[in-house]
Amino acid sequence: MIIRVFGTGCPKCNQTYENVKKAVEELGIDAEIVKVTDINEISEWIFIPPGVAFDDLVVFEGKIPTVEEIKKELEDYIKNK
Repeated sequence: MIIRVFGTGCPKCNQTYENVKKAVEELGIDAEIVKVTDINEISEWIFIPPGVAFDDLVVFEGKIPTVEEIKKELEDYIKNK
């Protein structure tokens, strides 16, 4: 599984990345977390950073998801995969 965190490096984007890392660690999921900072690549996925995508599915956009929100979405995504 690839989890992409979209953001240009602002504090909100960095916090989103840290929350994703923590959620993955707490759930014990085998996932590659990729920081996408190139504005052209970001714009191919989302309109408003920060954003998070699981594989090819955008799950969050324009807000900092909490660790608990990320864990819930991850569990739902894995269950329905």
